[in-house]
Amino acid sequence: MGVIHANLFSDALQMHISYTAILPEGMEGPYPVLYLLHGLSDDDHAWLHQTSLVRYAQKRKVAIFMPQAHRSFYTDMKHGGKYWTFISEEFPQKMNRLFRISTKREDTFVAGLSMGGYGAFKLASAYPERFHKAASFSGAVDIALSWSKDQSRDDLFGDIYGTLEQFESSDDNLFTLFNKRRDNKIKPSFYLACGTDDFVLDGNRHFYETFKNDYDLLYVEEPGDHNWEFWDRHILLALEWMGIEKVK
Repeated sequence: MGVIHANLFSDALQMHISYTAILPEGMEGPYPVLYLLHGLSDDDHAWLHQTSLVRYAQKRKVAIFMPQAHRSFYTDMKHGGKYWTFISEEFPQKMNRLFRISTKREDTFVAGLSMGGYGAFKLASAYPERFHKAASFSGAVDIALSWSKDQSRDDLFGDIYGTLEQFESSDDNLFTLFNKRRDNKIKPSFYLACGTDDFVLDGNRHFYETFKNDYDLLYVEEPGDHNWEFWDRHILLALEWMGIEKVK
C-alpha cells in the first residue's frame, strides 16, 4: 500500500486543507473507495497513527481517503466553514479526478468514529444513490439527546447548528434525515457499533430502536468504551462487512 499525506485548496472552505490517503499498489484500478472520517479531537492522520488500518488495507483492494474536517461535525456551519459542501461534493469530486477510483455505487463506502460516525451516516443517507454501505463506531448519532442533556455543548453546537430547535428540524439531525428517507427505494446498508461503557450508548440504542424496522441496519453492542481499542476492532469488522475484495 502507498500512504499519501497531501493538501488541496478547497473552494468551499476558501483555504488549503489536508487529507491522508491509503492506495493499493500493484493492482489495476479503478478501486473501490472508502471515505473514512475522524472524530472531534482528531485529524486526518488519526486513523493512520492509532490503528492497524494500513495492515488491514494491505489485504484488500480498496483506496481509503481521510479528509480533515476540524471540529465541524461535517456541516456547513452557522458560524464557520462550509464543511458539508466540502466533504459531500468537493472532496469526492477532486479525489475522482486525482486518483483511479471507482464511481460505482456498489464500490463506494463511508465510515467514521464518534463525530465521524455521525458524518458517515449523514453522507450515506443524504446521497443513497452514491453510497452502498456506511459504518459508525461510537457515533454521535443522537446529537439532540447529547445537547439537551449537556448545556455546556451550547458553544460548540451553537456555532455549528444555531439553536437546538433549529437543529432538530433540519437535515443535520439524523433522525429528521432518516425519517425523510424511510420510503426510499434505494437505501444504503448501515453498521452501527457502540460499547457498553460508552457515553453515547443511549443515543445509539435510541437510533437503532427508531430505525431498525425501516433500514438494513446492523447493530453491534458489546463491551467497550469510547477509545481506539474499540475503533480498531470495528474498522476491521466493518471492512469485512462491506465485502471489499481481498487481495489474492
